[in-house]
Amino acid sequence: MQQVTVRAPASTSNLGPGFDCLGVALSLYNKVTLKSGTAGGGNRMVRDAARKFFGLANCTPFDFSCDIRGNVPIGRGLGSSVTVRLGVLHALNEIARTNLSRDELFTLCAELEGHPDNAAPASFGGFTIARGTDVQHFNVSPRLRFILLIPSFEIATVEARRLLPADILRTNAARNAANVAAIAAAFATRDYKELRGCFVDYLHQPFRKKLVPFLDRVITAAERAGALGAFLSGSGSAICALALDDSKKIAAAMLKASRLFHTQTVITRADNRGVCIFKSAIE
Repeated sequence: MQQVTVRAPASTSNLGPGFDCLGVALSLYNKVTLKSGTAGGGNRMVRDAARKFFGLANCTPFDFSCDIRGNVPIGRGLGSSVTVRLGVLHALNEIARTNLSRDELFTLCAELEGHPDNAAPASFGGFTIARGTDVQHFNVSPRLRFILLIPSFEIATVEARRLLPADILRTNAARNAANVAAIAAAFATRDYKELRGCFVDYLHQPFRKKLVPFLDRVITAAERAGALGAFLSGSGSAICALALDDSKKIAAAMLKASRLFHTQTVITRADNRGVCIFKSAIE
């Protein structure tokens, strides 16, 4: 029997205007443990990832069991599915000794996800810009805090994408492009104060508000409390604010503005390492 545990970080994607291309890995984690030679290969997501891996690695499939534990909530726009898929892919790569590269495993995960915005930061850590499978990566200073409002309800990505229009105004596309460029420059230079005012989006958040009706007032409350800005994390339901100071004050303001019960706030930092082998027992 061979056993491997992989730790994969949560991620917040889009950052407002960077639809399907921007993301940041967060210091919240799931741990995925695979044991070879035992039955019970996990749920459909796990089996699909394994099938994808064995197809590329060109090795004989083997039975394994899968255990997933951690604090990345499901269906909140924090990349929980990526933590599972990356965990399975990296664990199988370790057990099978196939030596697929981090880039190759990222590509497999992005294909399984259908978009790279969470797979990129979870794979490489830090702030990432994904153009398909071409990724640029920048470490993020621990000074920058990420304040998460995590509601009790889930949102399916497929459902959220159905709300998006097929066409957008050229002026709105231009505004989004300008904001994405400003965000990328601020992270690349670590001049985080320049992020203020850059998280406004015209492509997806105005339409997804139907599923998160308190979005605008939470963003406004976060900014008034001192946040650099805030946005819907992925397709939601979580909302993420960024700040250099007053994190607890911002978290309290977001929670109050949401007017929700059974809702939690989490204050965290970026994870600059990305997915990693946490524990390995290979004979």
